[in-house]
Amino acid sequence: MANHKISLAFADDHIMLRKGLIKLILLYDCYESLFDVDNGNQVIEELRKHKIPDILVLDVNMADKDGIETAEWVSTHYPQIKILALSMSSDETTIIKMIQAGAKGYITKNSDPEKLKEAIDSLYEKGFYLPESLSGKIFKGIRNNLSAINEIPVTLNEKERTFLHLICKGLSYQEIAEKMFLSPRTIDDYSKKLCKKLNVKNKSGLIVYAMNHALN
Repeated sequence: MANHKISLAFADDHIMLRKGLIKLILLYDCYESLFDVDNGNQVIEELRKHKIPDILVLDVNMADKDGIETAEWVSTHYPQIKILALSMSSDETTIIKMIQAGAKGYITKNSDPEKLKEAIDSLYEKGFYLPESLSGKIFKGIRNNLSAINEIPVTLNEKERTFLHLICKGLSYQEIAEKMFLSPRTIDDYSKKLCKKLNVKNKSGLIVYAMNHALN
């Protein structure tokens, strides 16, 4: 890390907080800021200008293209970027949604400033970051989803089982489409139909179902 500055980008619609975080983290000379923006659409614009950071610090709640939508887009188109989710919320549903959307780390805005450096370094060096105070909430959220799944027997065909297996591997819909030799639109249709068939609400529910039925 001594020979390479970790490049960062920041997306948060609270400009005072965003600028404060940047000023704080740049006190360390091992980091550089490529860009900082207000929303997810601006993140996409900057990335398309070939400004590709090592780590994107991404606010969960933004008015124009929120963190979940942005994380899904970034992880699909630029999977090499490690996403650190930033939020006021520490509830398990938000954490799970951001992780399933592609975030590799999660930190709350009321954390000590030193935790931001710890999170960035951990993401860069290990590929993930989740403080111990939040890790238990993920397992709680999974248990809650399991209890909510309708256990009426469901018959799955081979392609549906393959899709559920691949989604548990953390692959994007684009990557699943390539592995199954199908179009991304078809994979998106699979997801919607399976949500209805299995009585779950979203991608996280599909993953929980697959894990509970040993399809992962």
